[in-house]
Amino acid sequence: MEEVIKMGKTGNVKISEDVVSTIAGLAAVETEGVNGMSGGISEGWAKRLSGKNAQKGVHVEVGEIETAIDLRVIVNYGVKIQEVCTDLQANVKDAVSNMTGLKVVEVNVKVEGVAFEEDTPEEEEPRIK
Repeated sequence: MEEVIKMGKTGNVKISEDVVSTIAGLAAVETEGVNGMSGGISEGWAKRLSGKNAQKGVHVEVGEIETAIDLRVIVNYGVKIQEVCTDLQANVKDAVSNMTGLKVVEVNVKVEGVAFEEDTPEEEEPRIK
């Protein structure tokens, strides 16, 4: 796993690819119109992910001062895909730049599916009240 080393006045700061992937994944699923991240065809449809699973559908390359991000997403049916993707790119770029200080040189988005209302899981009723 590659890490970026940023030279500070008091020492070095290392930001791992996992950190950048997690930030990008969480910013992606928080974007309106994005139903979730796609783990790829072999993994089937992924639903809204958080924590460590937010890295699914995210690939990053991290250099010393720059990063490039590739996202695979599932969008909600009825949204304007181009607008959702433009918002997604801006949200991910802002989140990663603000939290890491890295320059985001590109955010590539691949829309791998459309989720219909019935595809979105409803919250389960608790077994015991």
